[in-house]
Amino acid sequence: MDILKKINEDLVTSMKSKEEGSGLRTSTLRMMKSSIKNAEIAKRGKGELTEEDILGVLSTMVKQRKESVEQYLKANRSDLAEKENKEINIIQIYLPEQLSPEEVDKIIKSTIQEAEITGIKDMGRLMKELMPKLKGKADGKLVSQRVKEILEKTG
Repeated sequence: MDILKKINEDLVTSMKSKEEGSGLRTSTLRMMKSSIKNAEIAKRGKGELTEEDILGVLSTMVKQRKESVEQYLKANRSDLAEKENKEINIIQIYLPEQLSPEEVDKIIKSTIQEAEITGIKDMGRLMKELMPKLKGKADGKLVSQRVKEILEKTG
């Protein structure tokens, strides 16, 4: 089932639901739908959004919320940080399961061999090869950090 269809179905269910917390779920699903629609509008004339595009939008939403959580915690606003974390949990339901750091390392190392990467100077090329493999499955910040550490050891 495609992601957008699932989001639409879950939104209808959530709106009909009288469960506690369904208000946050409904508003988060609406935000997700809106962000996907905005991406669709931005891509007009260049074809329809693919599942990968939608995953990219949802991954960006998670990333934005994680950054917000950091800012809220610095400002001692744990109430807002908690709300953002709940939204992250709802969005992540629609993303593929996140890879463990060990799995990310394994993919990085195999890509280094495939692309014949020789050192830190090739980091940009390595990231270009890696991101399509890891999009939506691992945080880009984590991937970048692990790539640096692995390349510094090899180079």
